Amino acid sequence: MERVERIRDFIQVYVQQAITPFARLLTYLRVSPNQVTIVGFLVTLASAGLLLSSFPVAAGIVFLAGSALDLVDGTLARLEQRATPFGTFLDSTLDRIGEGAMFAAIAYGFAIQGDGPAVAGVVLAMLGGMLTSYTRARAETLGISCKLGWVSRPERVVMIGIGLIFGILEGVIYLLAVLTVWTASR
Repeated sequence: MERVERIRDFIQVYVQQAITPFARLLTYLRVSPNQVTIVGFLVTLASAGLLLSSFPVAAGIVFLAGSALDLVDGTLARLEQRATPFGTFLDSTLDRIGEGAMFAAIAYGFAIQGDGPAVAGVVLAMLGGMLTSYTRARAETLGISCKLGWVSRPERVVMIGIGLIFGILEGVIYLLAVLTVWTASR
């Protein structure tokens, strides 16, 4: 578990370095972190719509793009020293709704194909993801350190995007179901 955290921290350093110039540009353009949060949310909702319209590759690309804006809003808030409790609440709430919309679109796709086990996998993956996020947030409010396991939100987003783009969504969903429930139970 500690190795996973080290890898996650290592990747996060490079991702932050990559998005900081874009965040600086947004600062120059006077774009607020909350505006970026809302645009990212709308893009994520659009990705669910693309999936419902039977464009899985486009849905995967748009889902990853919308989710990437989630990294930008936090960086922008820190650069501008405008991080607020409301912004944090807005960001985390819209993240959950956007991810839930994508899971709902995936479940619907499997349901119309008559693939009951895959629908169950989506439900487990979604519940595991929600429980992981809730557990971490609740622990932090109680002052307890809560290092996540193998699959936190960034990993879920990347796995879903890869599953959509490469046509391996069902396998990814089963893997997510196992890993998110395992992560939440740790």
